[in-house]
This record gives sequence, C-alpha cells and structure tokens, in this order.
Amino acid sequence: MYYNSIIEAIGNTPLVKLNNLSKGIKGTVLVKVEYFNPGNSMKDRMALKMIEDAEAAGILKPGGTIIEGTSGNTGMGLALVAIAKGYKCVFTLADKQSQEKIDILRAMGAEVIVCPTNVSPDDPRSYYSIAQKLNKETPNSFYPNQYDNLSNAKAHYETTGPEIWEQTEGKITHYAAGVGTGGSMCGTAKYLKEQNPDVVTVGIDTYGSVFKKYKETGQFDENEVYPYLTEGIGEDILPKNVDFSLIDHFVKVTDKDGAITTRKLARHEGLFIGWSCGSAVHGALEYARENLKEDDVMVIILPDHGTRYLGKIYNDNWMKDHGFIESRDFATANDIILHKNGADKLFTVDQDAKVGEVVKMLNKQGIDQVPITNGNQFVGSVSTSKLLEKLIEQPDITEKKIQEIMDQPIPFVGLDNTLDVLSSMINRDNKAVLVRDEALEVHIITQHDILLAMTN
Repeated sequence: MYYNSIIEAIGNTPLVKLNNLSKGIKGTVLVKVEYFNPGNSMKDRMALKMIEDAEAAGILKPGGTIIEGTSGNTGMGLALVAIAKGYKCVFTLADKQSQEKIDILRAMGAEVIVCPTNVSPDDPRSYYSIAQKLNKETPNSFYPNQYDNLSNAKAHYETTGPEIWEQTEGKITHYAAGVGTGGSMCGTAKYLKEQNPDVVTVGIDTYGSVFKKYKETGQFDENEVYPYLTEGIGEDILPKNVDFSLIDHFVKVTDKDGAITTRKLARHEGLFIGWSCGSAVHGALEYARENLKEDDVMVIILPDHGTRYLGKIYNDNWMKDHGFIESRDFATANDIILHKNGADKLFTVDQDAKVGEVVKMLNKQGIDQVPITNGNQFVGSVSTSKLLEKLIEQPDITEKKIQEIMDQPIPFVGLDNTLDVLSSMINRDNKAVLVRDEALEVHIITQHDILLAMTN
C-alpha cells in the first residue's frame, strides 16, 4: 500500500497516556499527538479541508495562489496541500513567531511576509490586514481565513472527533484543547457532545487573550488584551470558529507555565512538542486535579512538534533571558509544603457555620483566613479583616451563616508552580493559595510562607 501524495497521510494520529506528569490525578489522561501528521501539526487537517471546499465552490482555480495569515503551522499544512495540488503560497506571520517556522515555510516554497505583533487586528500593518490586502490585489487568489472559515471546525468535526471517540471506545469524559482559531476545540467538541452530551470540554487560554473573560461575562474587554509570547493559542479577536456554547470551561495559562511544561513533557514523557502543547497540558492537568474521578478519561490535543521551537523553548539561553528557565534551587509550591512538613494543619469551615462560631475559631487557631467548604468542595473563603468590616457594619450578624458574607474561594495552584508565580497570585484581595499534594491532601500557602521561602 502507498499514498498517492503526502496529503493522504493526514489524520489517524495516536493517543498516548501520560504517566509521569499526571501522577496524583484520578482517572486516565491521554494526549492526541498531532505531530504525526505529515506537516507535524493538527493544522494539516483543516488546511486540506479549506482548500477542498474552496475548490468545490469554484473559489480556487488551477494555478491559483493561496494567501493566509498564520502562526506557522497552518501555513505548513497549506504549503503541503499547495505542493500536492499545484498552487502558489504567500503567508503573513507576526514577528513573535519562531524563526524555525519562517524557515520551514520558505523551504516549502512559500513567500513569507513578517508583520509586527504589537498592533491591533485592524491596523494596516497587522498580519490579518496584510493578508487581506494581498488577496484583493492578487488575481486568482484565495484567502482561506482560518479564523472565520467554518471549514476549519468542520475538518475536526469530520476527523479528529471521530478518531478520539473510536480510540477511547466512547469512554472519553473530558476533552481539552488550546483555543486559537477555535477549529480543533469546537469542531471536535461538537462531534463528541453529539455522541455524549455529558462530555466536558475545557478550553485553554493565555493571559493577554480575550476568550476566558468573554465566555464568563459575554463582554469583549479590551483591557484583557496585551502582548504575550505563547504561539498558537489565545486571540485579540473573536473568530467565527470559536463557538463558546461548546466550551464548558476556560483555564488561563501563563507563558512561563506553558514553556516549562513543554520541556517537562519532553523530559518526562518523551513527547517533543510545541509551546501551546505545554500550555494545553498545564491547564488541563490543573483542571483535572480538582475535577477528574477514577473512571474518567481526559483527552488533550497536542497540536505540533518541538522542531518549531528549537530557538526558543528548547534553547536554555532564550529561556533564561525570558525568566522561564527552571532553577533547581528556586522553591516551588511542593518545596514549601515539604518544608512545612505538616506543621500547619489546614482548617476549613462549613458554609452553614454561624459567623460567631467562625470568629471564635479564627481567634482560637491564631489564623486570619479560612477556606469555606460544602462537603468536599471549596466554595468560598473569609478573613478576619472581612469579618471585622462586616461586624462593624452589622453587629447582629453573628447568627447568620458564613456563606452569606464569604468571599471567593482561595485559588488552587499546581505543585510545580515556582515562587514568582505564587507571589504574583497573592495580593490585597487574595492573601493565600491552596495546593493538593500527590496524596490529594489540601495545603494552604500564605504570604508568610512565601516570605520564609524567599529568605531561606
């Protein structure tokens, strides 16, 4: 058996179980390794679909030119299709993309135009605008527009979703993927939810992107938009391929956490993958630690290969220059917990406890904040300063339930989060973080704990 061209090798990528990074998590965590596609990324799937649909509609004719704005991987997929079908390619990229991506596209015969990152999407210098302008000026050209071309999501609805369903024998309970154009997240999610509406979908976003807040509030907040380094996920626009009704939850991941997890996947799982893959795994595992049960099966998409990032994520000097490099003597949440050695027991208060009872407990234990629980769930928190404020306003609230005046829950962090990440999460409104150890026991890390770790 042989393929008539390279594009026939697209799809049917393997599922691989995580064995080391998922320790302590209930259930099974699998990753779909999309670098087995011939262009080394999942973008091959939708590149082929967009071109085939354009041909069927008569939009793209023989000898035409494909013009697209890309972060690199879509360009590679389109280049493969163009070679197989006899088209020319012109791609626009933002200047934050790795040099490897630019070099690979040029090696595949494409013309590459590099555009500034730190401009708005409608700025005439943006890679969106330049691609659209070239499309208007070039006869017999096609602008796939992966962001709004619904063939993108359809490709994953027709291929990625069915593959995952078959490979897990219909046992998948959770699906997680980075959200950029939205195609792989939403096309796959649509198929999986049609097979089983109870499948939970988790979208991975990055800081500097609008997705998470838009999902939770329905507001496009321009204050959420700022430059970030992670390639391939997050957006400062709302692509038509992002169907928020198909995404149950969003988790945001920092550039640094994504970068470090990317390297850990190579070192501890043998998966030499790209930056957004690390972001997807970091965010998905963060969600899994709190939500997966023994019989659950989570599948995480790993979009591309590590060769795209040799000059960045896999370059120690680049990682050091950006403050991402792991340092063996730089304490993590796990180091702090081990150092405390159970010295501070985590006290919690049931949401039905009376305010007066909580005040007595805080005084007795000599602590100034406590998580509020409902069974095994952490549903809120309260501090002595908040209690004092409320008692001054309403001296008669001592018989009210604590849930009536509690604040938001104290956030959870991963065991491997370093001191700089922990300290950035603690501020005037949030004076502590929670973490589960490998035995799933919950610990609290306070400002005092971080100060001790920094000075020891």
